[in-house]
Amino acid sequence: MIHYLHKEQIIPASIEAVWEYFSDPKNLNVITPPDMNFEIVAGGGEKMRQGQIIEYRVEFIRGLKSLWLTEISHVCVPRYFVDEQRVGPYRFWYHEHRFEETAGGVKMTDHVTYAPPFGVVGDAVNALWIRAKLKRIFDFRFEKINEIFGSGK
Repeated sequence: MIHYLHKEQIIPASIEAVWEYFSDPKNLNVITPPDMNFEIVAGGGEKMRQGQIIEYRVEFIRGLKSLWLTEISHVCVPRYFVDEQRVGPYRFWYHEHRFEETAGGVKMTDHVTYAPPFGVVGDAVNALWIRAKLKRIFDFRFEKINEIFGSGK
């Protein structure tokens, strides 16, 4: 089954400043919860571009690191980019990052379309754990972005 996560945030900054921050893969370390032990292994040393492959290690479950290989499949500077999982913990992962100039700065929208592994068992695990874990990750990001850029909505 396909699941969705949607998050919006107003960032009180210029679209150029917001794009500059989010187009640098190294900043993922800052906006990912520390208990996930997020680590970029390869491909994160340059500004984001279409076709870029980035390899991460991330700890979703304490003590168990998972490989996550993503491709930046679409880029439209400074409006949006998409990362798609090529190898990793999900059966399917498609994450749209959109940036729109608005009163007070930039409206940033994250829309994630995902499917957990293991069919109906994965859907049950999603209901019990994955959905809440993803919400916690994106709530953490929301707070970190407020710290970095100042408080928006």
